[in-house]
Amino acid sequence: MIANDNIVTFDRLDGYRTTRTFGYVSGTASRPRNRLRSTFRSLGMLIGLASAEFLSDAEQLRAEALEALRKRADSLGANAVIGLQFFVSEGDDGACEVVAFGQAVSVAASES
Repeated sequence: MIANDNIVTFDRLDGYRTTRTFGYVSGTASRPRNRLRSTFRSLGMLIGLASAEFLSDAEQLRAEALEALRKRADSLGANAVIGLQFFVSEGDDGACEVVAFGQAVSVAASES
């Protein structure tokens, strides 16, 4: 499995050289809208309470999308992902989708 340190937003990994490129890979996670939860969040924001629950939902979606990306890259034989980006969208019905994408590559330690 690809290590967390080998998934970066940069176009290369410091100390490594790219030996093979597999192309772009992506991972997706989504949640349908929960009306009851949304109502309580809205009420909490109206009275000034921080919405830690909203952040934990967003963090959970991000982690799921990243895990799906990692599995897809690993299945291709990659040991790293470079140029990591996230795309987040919210549907008209309040559903949320997170897409993580980047370039799957094979890297080897650079010789100094």
